[in-house]
Amino acid sequence: MAAGPAPEARSLMDEQTFLDNFNNLKYPRKTYLCYEVELLVGENHIPLDDYKGFVRNEGADMGFQPRHVELIFLERMASWNLDTELRYRVTCFISWSPCADCADELTKFLRENRHVNLRIFAARIYERSQGYEAGLRALKAAGAEVAIMTLQEFEYCWKNFVDHQQDEDKPFPRWDNLCVKSEKLTKKLAGILQNREE
Repeated sequence: MAAGPAPEARSLMDEQTFLDNFNNLKYPRKTYLCYEVELLVGENHIPLDDYKGFVRNEGADMGFQPRHVELIFLERMASWNLDTELRYRVTCFISWSPCADCADELTKFLRENRHVNLRIFAARIYERSQGYEAGLRALKAAGAEVAIMTLQEFEYCWKNFVDHQQDEDKPFPRWDNLCVKSEKLTKKLAGILQNREE
């Protein structure tokens, strides 16, 4: 049985939108999530390019009832009807880590969809919601890989999800202190996932 209908033609993110929202030194109000799906066959990961793209949260500025990006993404994934007899790896690069409620919804999804492995790489940690630490730990306990984006992930997103306006080889314009901030956030996340203070 094949997967469900693919989403509409994939669009790429504007360069400035990526830089404004994924810069780990800034604190934007929007959240973006870039995603890709791979079919797992033995030791091989086969990219499913029809299931690759990005979404953003919905807010009053868009004329919508506010909704977090993770919930929008879960709805999109449900529409794909991924074959439960096959195994998939879904990788998300997200500008803010999930809040407690979104982590709970992602955890429920993983428990109900054992055929999906989830990897989440966050540009920064969303600390504004009470219980976010427990939510991140629950996600890990449900089998998700949760990590902070490093230079490697930023470069990967730049190459695969961002529109370079005719210059495909344009290098990622890394900002000062990107790696220092990633290291600090990685240590902080490790403390959260191990349930200890950093």
